[in-house]
Amino acid sequence: MTGRKAAPETTVPAAPLPPGTRRPGGRTARTRAAVRDAVLAGLVEHGYPGLSVEYVAEHSGIHKTTLYRRWGNLEGLVVDALDLAGEDSWTPPDTGTLAGDLRALAHTTADAFADPATAAAPTAFIAAAFQAPRAAEALSAFYTERFARCEAIVARAVARDEIDRYTDAGALVRAVTSPLFFRLFITREPIDGTVADQAADAALAAARAGVFRTPPTPAGPA
Repeated sequence: MTGRKAAPETTVPAAPLPPGTRRPGGRTARTRAAVRDAVLAGLVEHGYPGLSVEYVAEHSGIHKTTLYRRWGNLEGLVVDALDLAGEDSWTPPDTGTLAGDLRALAHTTADAFADPATAAAPTAFIAAAFQAPRAAEALSAFYTERFARCEAIVARAVARDEIDRYTDAGALVRAVTSPLFFRLFITREPIDGTVADQAADAALAAARAGVFRTPPTPAGPA
């Protein structure tokens, strides 16, 4: 991300594009990426209260009129930046064991916030979610989708007979990452590999004890 201006955009779509609109490649993708980078830079530099459409226009090289036409307002810009972040090809770890997968997942979370430069963007997004309702909805959708991808970890463990097949996959994955986010954003304590392993091991022990077991829904009358 840099403050260098891209060439100004001289064309606009025939109709406004709603936040999150996805089109393959080309100029639209480059424009969206430039706007995303500018939003991230602004959030990191000024936080949500200090971010403005004018800042995004200046740092993306996209005219302010185009930004309003396509994204509506500042919240729309932040929402679409989060939507774009969720369009990656990330897949959960596959180490061959449930314990290994959960530890690897915990380390992925810890590593993402270990380097201040790397942590700046996700931290800024989380902060923005406390100040903008639509950003909060987008952040919730982002993590809901991320956790849904992680359900494959539990599905593989069930297939290997490592865990009860009625284990709530979403609850288990959240139990791994929740202590890490608590330390990062509530108590402001550092996290490292040891803390990540503890979170994963505690969640695994709880799962094996049946804490996350969801009884099957009784069949209704025939």
